[in-house]
Amino acid sequence: MKFLLLSYTPADSWDAETADTPSDDALAAFAAYQKFEAELRETGEFVLSEGLGHPAVSTTVRKTDGGVIATDGPYAELKEVLASFAIIECSSLERAHDIVARMVDVLGEPMEIRPIMGDDFA
Repeated sequence: MKFLLLSYTPADSWDAETADTPSDDALAAFAAYQKFEAELRETGEFVLSEGLGHPAVSTTVRKTDGGVIATDGPYAELKEVLASFAIIECSSLERAHDIVARMVDVLGEPMEIRPIMGDDFA
């Protein structure tokens, strides 16, 4: 089974003026995550992981009565923003929980697990 892991970070930690300069804490967390990712690669459970761009440069597209419109930025004021995602492939939701618990322990931020509906979704 494949699972999408969504990683969230406090919105106030995303300063648009310093978005391209990670803090020492962020660099340390990323280094720890890379070690964990290497372990998942060895077990064959790692599929993909990417960080996301700064919320200030996001675009929201929605359908309205007047048609489809695009607006700059996230659509709402949030306490936390989606910061990155990963895709893993493992034997069960229980195993995904075990993996994510370790990731949250390393990164210190909340994560969401969502099953990916593949060919077996009917």
